[in-house]
Amino acid sequence: MIKALLGAAFALGIATSATAQTLNMMKGVDAPHYDAQRTTWGPTSDIVNMIQDTLVALDWDGKTPIPYLAKSWTVSPDGKLYTFKLRDDVTFCSGKKLTAEDVVFTFKRLKSPEIKGPFAWRAGTLKDVRAADPYTVAYELAEPFSELLLQLTMFTNAILNKDNVEALGKDYGVKGADGTGPWCLESWQPRTHITLKRHDAYRWGPSMYQNKGPVKFEKLVIKIVPKDSSRVAAMMAGQFDTTHQFPTQFIAQAKTAPMLTVNEAKPNFQLLYFGFKTTRPMVADKRVREAMSIAIDRAAIAKSILLGNAEAAFTIVDPGAQDHDPKTAGIVKQDPERAKKLLDEAGWKPGADGIREKDGVKLAPKVYYTANANSARVAEAIQGYLRKVGVDWKLQPWDSTIAPVKMAEQDYEIWSVTVPYLSAGDLMNIYFDSANIPTPNRMNWKDAETDQWLKQGRAALTAEERTRFYAQVQQKVMTEHLWMPVLNIAMYEVSNKKLKGMRPHMIYQNTFYKGLDASF
Repeated sequence: MIKALLGAAFALGIATSATAQTLNMMKGVDAPHYDAQRTTWGPTSDIVNMIQDTLVALDWDGKTPIPYLAKSWTVSPDGKLYTFKLRDDVTFCSGKKLTAEDVVFTFKRLKSPEIKGPFAWRAGTLKDVRAADPYTVAYELAEPFSELLLQLTMFTNAILNKDNVEALGKDYGVKGADGTGPWCLESWQPRTHITLKRHDAYRWGPSMYQNKGPVKFEKLVIKIVPKDSSRVAAMMAGQFDTTHQFPTQFIAQAKTAPMLTVNEAKPNFQLLYFGFKTTRPMVADKRVREAMSIAIDRAAIAKSILLGNAEAAFTIVDPGAQDHDPKTAGIVKQDPERAKKLLDEAGWKPGADGIREKDGVKLAPKVYYTANANSARVAEAIQGYLRKVGVDWKLQPWDSTIAPVKMAEQDYEIWSVTVPYLSAGDLMNIYFDSANIPTPNRMNWKDAETDQWLKQGRAALTAEERTRFYAQVQQKVMTEHLWMPVLNIAMYEVSNKKLKGMRPHMIYQNTFYKGLDASF
């Protein structure tokens, strides 16, 4: 297999010229633009995190916000006013000095009706943001947001150059994007490659890195290589230096390859789940939802399909994530016999072909998912398990370019995505708040208690209060079996052995993050 892949690499001719001053990277998917405020798209976020900075950074533990563009901050007793003290030595790639006016502009733009930022909620319910002086920002919330600092580490809250955005107008993020990051956007050839150059003035890297800047390469060339086998082949042949999108089915080979180093991101909160659209009659009964969830063997799926590069997920929130509720651990347990009993109780009886029926309708829900390797193989495995209890999943894969549009529709019972998240509150507020119906709350879950607990968790003034309210949400959505948690997916950075300092970060699947310690 390895010899075949190596041969394919040379035949494809996909290598880029490498020098000691150029870092060559691959990724599988490009983005439609690089305007962080107008998207939730991971392929935008990884580039944004290289070229732009946030007020605070996320430490390696995946939980702790640390100073970045803001060197310090204070919070009022009522949790509504954050006062950020900015560094006074930060410049954009263009040479312009960062001031509080750029921060004010950034968040006012994010919250503007024109942008319609899908992740604008991550900045809290903003009442006002103003410059108290050139390096002091008063950030005033209409209501407390217990996870504001954690959320400010996200790419959607990256600080923009006011002049650059206004000059480019609608072309911002397409024809250019200025930033204070360690890398500067030099050129972009859509669906082909992105070229970044070193930000020579950069000296303000977060404390999590040994090197505070500048980066140790003159350029970073990121090639778009959609085909899994081509990325494997190119890494095996030494044609690229690193990729965070190495197919999991080849990770075992990568670990034994003499030319490669495999680093796993730890911690890493990334859940592959199947969700139920509760307003569809076929899955409206929680007994049906529970039956599907407990009929499958998650450990076998993790071993046989992900080849050990995932762990079975029996809870929606990873046990290592902030505010995980340990009381949810025993709600989902594999039990095919109980699954059959639940389906019987719900009135779904086996037909002549073994598939259950009720009122002349087959228990054959439509299942939408993105047609990537992991989701497809997992869906097919679950389909096999469920047929044993009389459920016939009708699988409908969609190409990644149209999957979000199709999943925004209502004509299906079940869907699947793999979601990266920061904490229990992050995951729950995105998916289970009724304000987010019909997407991303595709369950159409409208529950007054859930909404109230989420609101109380967001507004909590202590970690203890926040944990208590988010625990109540977890217990409710788990006992209602709104989702089938299936796998906690591992994430890796695969690099050539000559490349050092490649500790992968977990934030939003952006393993490279800033790349400050990377060197040959």
